Amino acid sequence: MHVAEVPATREELGAALSAAAEAGTPVRFRGGATKIGWTRPAPPGAIELSTTGLNAIVEHNAGDLTAVLEPGVLLADAQATFAKAGQMLALDPPDGGATVGGVVATADTGPLRARYGGPRDLVVGMRVALSDGTLAKSGGKVIKNVAGYDVAKLFTGSFGTLGAIVELSVRLHPLPPGTATATGASSDADQLASGAAALAQSALEQQGLDVRWDSGRGMVLARFAGASPRPQAEAAEVLLRREGLSTEIVDEDEPLWDEQRAAQRGPLVVKVSGLRTRLPDLLRTAEELGASLVGRAALGLAWLRLEEPSVAAVERLRQGWIAAVQERPADLDVDPFGELDPAAEALMQRVKERFDPSGVCV
Repeated sequence: MHVAEVPATREELGAALSAAAEAGTPVRFRGGATKIGWTRPAPPGAIELSTTGLNAIVEHNAGDLTAVLEPGVLLADAQATFAKAGQMLALDPPDGGATVGGVVATADTGPLRARYGGPRDLVVGMRVALSDGTLAKSGGKVIKNVAGYDVAKLFTGSFGTLGAIVELSVRLHPLPPGTATATGASSDADQLASGAAALAQSALEQQGLDVRWDSGRGMVLARFAGASPRPQAEAAEVLLRREGLSTEIVDEDEPLWDEQRAAQRGPLVVKVSGLRTRLPDLLRTAEELGASLVGRAALGLAWLRLEEPSVAAVERLRQGWIAAVQERPADLDVDPFGELDPAAEALMQRVKERFDPSGVCV
């Protein structure tokens, strides 16, 4: 695969995409290259179009808690800018040089998803370049869609297969002045899941509600944010202790959450989706496979990390859950998405034909 060019404007990117479509050349979009292995390999002869030249923070409307960004802006740079105004974009996936556009295109998330939702909830508008040469816009300050489609939601998580994101309008949130985390530990999978469920069903407002499991022992983590987060953490500790967990409150808690994020990357990482009531089964399966696990306890999302990658482990997870491979060695022969439901695949194909009729965006 060849890097064709690094366009400096959305018009240049659109023209390059259109030229590739006319020539029938497959195109793959590239941001910070932190998630290259998350999708299927590009076909022979494909070219890459980099979005790193589109790296401007176009607007930061601090009073309205909104911003307009080009896709090549590094997530860390955007967060540093917003932090100067006491604000944040509530997306906290493992970083490593990720761009905002790449995070949105792959729908990547971290622990903040439990409180603020994912990219689909935070992106309020989007401008995209399509393979027929048009630049389409939806949402933004006047939230309306193009031709009946919610473009922002369709392109979020599309991995660039519909076209290129060339501008994003996002919703921001205030940075909390303080945080505290209540933890509950146990070596019993059912007990751990009961603790997580007790917090998820409580009236407490967690900024993050996570679970982890490794080598036969696990932990529930409930993070609270605000001017006085400790009283809520203490209330969470009572609930966890009531479920039989060994508890602790951590005031300097950032390292705990850094570890949660970091565990979403590894030699082989499989993202698993399922009913949150099946958490005990998933923890036992992780133990069976020799995998560590981190997850959003209230959302039914988990990331299993295996130090010794194998196709058999992926197939085992796909027997009981929806499982997507996010990190893998280049020589591991496994489809990252697995077999799709025929009806869902047909719907996806119709959407693909609407936005990329030439079929060059891969």
